[in-house]
Amino acid sequence: MISLVIPKLPFINKEKTIDYYSKLGFELVADHGDYLITKYQELEIHFFSFENLVPEKSDFMIYLRIENEIEKLYQEIQDQGIEIHPNGKLETKPWHIKDFSLIDPSGTLLTFGEKN
Repeated sequence: MISLVIPKLPFINKEKTIDYYSKLGFELVADHGDYLITKYQELEIHFFSFENLVPEKSDFMIYLRIENEIEKLYQEIQDQGIEIHPNGKLETKPWHIKDFSLIDPSGTLLTFGEKN
């Protein structure tokens, strides 16, 4: 029986990826050279090396559900100087989800959302 889903995302530059995700609150728990494991509370994200990835052509994306504090997270991210996706400002969608988006250094779209 499936008990957990762990996303695996690409990284081009290991140090930039570690730095970026640490600003989002993820802790690096394992560095195996071309494979990283990060953790935020009970959530894990794994990363694999993809040196030839062109960030502007990346189709990788992940959706992260937030509970009760999306405005606070949005402000914290902006306070750290992390760029919000130009089309990803915090807003309530017609499907009753408030969300915003970022793009990591490897071109992965990160969308954070909270039910209204």
